Amino acid sequence: MDTKTALQWHNEYLIPGVAPYYKDPLVISHGKGHHLYDADGHEYLDFFGGILTVSIGHADPRVAQRVKEQVDKVSHTSAVYVNQPQVELAKRIADLAPGDLRKSFFTNSGTEANETAVVLARAHTGCDEVIALRHGYSGRSSMAMSLTGQSGWRLPGANQPGIKHAINPYCYRCAMGHKYPDCNMMCARDVEDIIRTSTSGRIAAFLAEPIQGVGGFVTAPPEYFKIVVDIVHRAGGLFICDEVQTGWGRTGDEMFGISHWGVVPDITTFAKGLANGAPIGATLTTPAIAESLRGYTLSTFGGNPVSCAAACATLDVITGEDTPANCARMGRLLREGLDALKDKYPIIGDVRGMGLMQGVELVHDRVTKRPGPDLVGQVFEETKKRNLLIGKGGLYGNVLRITPMLTITAAEIEVALKILDESFAVASAAAGA
Repeated sequence: MDTKTALQWHNEYLIPGVAPYYKDPLVISHGKGHHLYDADGHEYLDFFGGILTVSIGHADPRVAQRVKEQVDKVSHTSAVYVNQPQVELAKRIADLAPGDLRKSFFTNSGTEANETAVVLARAHTGCDEVIALRHGYSGRSSMAMSLTGQSGWRLPGANQPGIKHAINPYCYRCAMGHKYPDCNMMCARDVEDIIRTSTSGRIAAFLAEPIQGVGGFVTAPPEYFKIVVDIVHRAGGLFICDEVQTGWGRTGDEMFGISHWGVVPDITTFAKGLANGAPIGATLTTPAIAESLRGYTLSTFGGNPVSCAAACATLDVITGEDTPANCARMGRLLREGLDALKDKYPIIGDVRGMGLMQGVELVHDRVTKRPGPDLVGQVFEETKKRNLLIGKGGLYGNVLRITPMLTITAAEIEVALKILDESFAVASAAAGA
């Protein structure tokens, strides 16, 4: 299928809310390693990985071989039977997880994983109220949209009762007007105020991402989660950690993002990078919390043998090649380059993140911090012209999300930084900066 036909059919047969990147959207033909290729034969260095989902490379032969072998055996059984890849994956996750987290429930996406986590928390605590964070993103179901703290992602139906939103730890744009570290962590203490004033005083859970993904890679200070989790536990609640984007080494050195904050969640959720692009979601908790869920539940396609086989093969690479360590090394190189670009270009207001999960917030003025979504749009087009693919996000749409695969090399990071330098130069000149 040629590009023209693909775009015509996309516009004609998909709902308008499915909006691809770029003025002239890419029609992807295939991928190999850290590169994607469009239908016209152009090659792109992929520094977004299908929204942090392709962990170890497109068409990785180790994953592909395991998937092919599984397809030749059986593709689907549903949860009414036991399938070997699913139980293998469940054991491997339990072996890697911190604390007493060892009971998994498999689904198809992060949305379903987060919804399952809330159901578990409510069943275990006997409470209904849940606190989430402003700027957070939890998915596209009714409950997940209700948990989400961004109006643009809260479509009709995002009105489930019992969900409150606390101030997020967005140091660059502190909602309370403070500056870290002279702030007494007021954003963390806002969770306690929310519990005291907007709930019954007893809650089911607090749900948060270690680094807010769609929210623009807002990264909490080191003290944040210990303070909040203590508050939540004293109110009878559980800490649900959304590791959909931060899991499996993405943040460097640690397998799970939250480990950088020295906290073990009561429930954690995964998706995206776990299976290198195969659809999967997982909710992981302790035996005691798992046993609180009375009655029957299943996910027809959750834990299907093909996706679980892909996940096992992906974990083979992540653990066997110690990709979290590579994320740390390459993340330092990437961050040093981005910080240097910040010193060079006034349109860069903030650089933040961990490992290979780096955000660059663009502004028209560093004093007023006026968001620059138009600058992001221009940088996007310029990087595409130079064959680099990146992501974007943030409440104001003014944050570049730069997330190469966990197996990226120093040479490829240097290429990306050069392209970003050239692209920032064009956007800066156009903005008169």
